Amino acid sequence: MIRFFFKCVGWALVPAAVYLAVAFLGAFVPSFGREDVEAGTGEQEIILAAGVIHYDILLPLNDETRAKFSFLETTRLPLDEGEWLSVGWGSEAFYTSAGQYSDVTWGALGKAITWDRSAMRFEVYGDLPIHPDLQRVTISDAQLDALRTSIYNDLDMINAPLEAKGLSETDVFFAAQGAFNMARTCNVWIGSKLLDAGVKMGLWTPTPYSVRLSLWWNGVLDG
Repeated sequence: MIRFFFKCVGWALVPAAVYLAVAFLGAFVPSFGREDVEAGTGEQEIILAAGVIHYDILLPLNDETRAKFSFLETTRLPLDEGEWLSVGWGSEAFYTSAGQYSDVTWGALGKAITWDRSAMRFEVYGDLPIHPDLQRVTISDAQLDALRTSIYNDLDMINAPLEAKGLSETDVFFAAQGAFNMARTCNVWIGSKLLDAGVKMGLWTPTPYSVRLSLWWNGVLDG
């Protein structure tokens, strides 16, 4: 009986093992992003904020960023006090459930695994310290402009924020384009946005470690 139990557990883990193995390999397979964006010598800096299961992109909150995302001025975001605009994309049900992973319902988790509408989260931060989870990437003005445009184009509606508790007292959510599932995760979205900005990335980066591996393999990060 015990042997049968462990055999069942082993077979149940096979799909997860295959998924993680392909995610590992996908970080190294080259993808074809935009080649018309001039990399230049790199005059701007963005931050890729790594979490346990999720990446966010932090854009410098300069005049160009404020103009592109001017609709955020009517929200509760403290734009005048910030230096970085954090943007994340994810499953609407999972993303807007509550402030901690323990608050996420089984229903929301099931939607995230199979299919769910997507949402985009915005948050503002001030000066940030040097930290291993805050991976700084230098890009050109043209690349930053392409990145802002690509992110903006993924918004589904900018007139009405989603009603959500949020992960903080100031963040806001908006409906986004595209469906979320295990094949197209928040980390895959991160990779696609970087590709749109002319940053070299792997073909498929569904997990945080595959994003970091791809950035390292393509020379975007030092280690």
